[in-house]
Formats: sequence, C-alpha cells, structure tokens
Amino acid sequence: MKVSEQQLYEVAQRTLAGLGCTPDEVAVVASHLVEANLRGHDSHGVGMLPFYVDSAQRGTLCPNRPARLTNDAGAILQYDGDRGFGQRVVREAVDAALERASTTGVVLLTVRNAHHMGRIGSYGEQVAAAGKVGLFFVNVTDFPQPLVAPFGGSAARFGTNPVCVSFPATDTHPAFVLDFATSMVAYGKTRVAYLAGKQFDQPVMLDAAGHPTADPRAMHEEPKGALRPIAEHKGGGLVAACELLAGLLSGGGTLQPGNPREGGIVNQLTAFIVDPARLADLDWLASEYDAMVGYIKSSPSPDPAQPVLMAGEPELARRAVRQAEGVEIADAEWAAIEDACRRAGV
Repeated sequence: MKVSEQQLYEVAQRTLAGLGCTPDEVAVVASHLVEANLRGHDSHGVGMLPFYVDSAQRGTLCPNRPARLTNDAGAILQYDGDRGFGQRVVREAVDAALERASTTGVVLLTVRNAHHMGRIGSYGEQVAAAGKVGLFFVNVTDFPQPLVAPFGGSAARFGTNPVCVSFPATDTHPAFVLDFATSMVAYGKTRVAYLAGKQFDQPVMLDAAGHPTADPRAMHEEPKGALRPIAEHKGGGLVAACELLAGLLSGGGTLQPGNPREGGIVNQLTAFIVDPARLADLDWLASEYDAMVGYIKSSPSPDPAQPVLMAGEPELARRAVRQAEGVEIADAEWAAIEDACRRAGV
C-alpha cells in the first residue's frame, strides 16, 4: 500500500504523543522517522514505532530525556542519553558540538546510553548543513542477541554498527553523506523484507548452520542466523573498529556478554566534527570538491540509465519521488504500526 508523507507523520505524531513525549520531542522524532522513509531507508522509518512502544512499556526507552552533558573538556564533549530517544539526544549533542567546533576547530563527541539513534546519516546531514565535516562510528548494546557474524565465523557477535562520513555542499553539488551499516544490510531491512514476504537479491545473511542465504526468515524465525559483514575481512575489521571506537571511547560499553542485555536497542556514538575553515581556504575547498565530484561522475557507465552517483544523491532522488507518490509499505507492516499506535493509548 502507498502511504503519504502526511499520513506517516500523523501516525508517528499520535503514537509518540501517546507515549507521553513533549510536543518538541514528538516533532524531532517523528520528523526523523518520516525523513528516513522519504529517503528510502524504511528500515529506520515509522516501522520502528512498534519496537519503540514495546520498549517504552518495558522501561527500556524513557521519553523526554535530553542529552545530559557528562564531560566538557574544550574540544571533547561527552553526553549520556539516559535511555531517551536517540533521535533527540544525538541531535542536541551534535548541535552543541557544532557550536563548539566553531571555536575549537575540531570536536571529539561521544554519546552513550541513548535509545535507538535512528538513521545516522541524518546527523551527517545536520553537520554538513552547518558547513562542517563529520565522521561517526556507532555500536549497539542491550540488544537481546548480537546480529552480525565476524568474518570467518557463523555466530553473531556484533550489532550492525553504522559508519557515516559527511562533507558540506557547494553551490554546484549536494552534500556528500556516506551512511552505511557494516553488515551487508541493516537489520531493519530484513524486517521490511520479511513482512513483505520477499527475499534479497544476494545472500546477505547466514542461516543457523552458517550457510549463506537470501531468505530473511533466517533473522526472524527460529533457529536464527546472522547478518554477514560487508567486504569480507575488510568489513569484518570495520565492524569491530566501530564496536571499539563507539563502545569504549563513549564509556557505554560493547556487546560482549558480560554487559546487560535487557532487550532494548541502546546505541553509543563517537564522532569527530571538523570546521574545514580551520584547515584550508573555503573557496579552494569548494572548487576542489566540485572538481573531484565532477571527475568521479564523468566515469562512463555501461548503462546510461545508471550513472555514477555520489553518496547522498540516491536519497535525494528517492525523496523527491516519494514525496510526490507516497511510500510503499507492506500491509503487514502498516498493520503493526497501527497496532502500535493503539497500544500507545491513541
């Protein structure tokens, strides 16, 4: 079924208000979720509402918790999310880091103990819109079971541990926003495929016996399997790097079994925010950015209908289409979203 942007926002707004979120928090979280759908990342869109309602009712998600500053050391800012909505917590923390970077030139930002942070590319866009450069590493704790197998292994040991890199736009080209899970697909995409009764085009998972599979039932029916890391040993190293950078430097911990697993999604984040004006002339930066982007995109494509695209461009294209035509959501997923709205007391 096709659902309009307004319908998506309204169901998110009603559900979040039913959980007791303040109007400002509702606006931030609902906008984040809907924007994920519009940009084609349904795994991080309003389909997360059923999990958020479950988490709030279990007490693993606590509405109306702002980003709490725990360490201000000039170019280092550290925050605790106190299990509040990650979309609000991280946006507030990034706002503070952007303001500080204008003074210090660079900021090392960490956030620990925030409930699901959502689409990390959103914060890359936030940084780029402010004319800064961002590099983000994220891990997950509290999840009942790991999701991603190490390269060469068959049992999961990690979350999907996303990475994001962003550069600001110029007058000629949009911002570069690279945002990807270090697993071959995000876990939420397996949920979307499972509810739609679809398989992936390639074996992005391992079944319970450790065999590659494209069937999302491997992640949603017992016995469960694991997601595969991207790029074989390189991706296996990157997913571990995210675990260490985000989990250790934030103080929030890793997914090792000695830490609590209460069934929520708690994210930690380590980010580097840079003011490029401290490093080079801005006019030169823009000119060189445009020249390199143009050079990259000039590489001939065997299929003219699929030209070379820069990171962030597919999302902008999908956003335009989905705003005009609506977002395709499986009937089973929409039913789960409406049920979540009812369970939130609406």
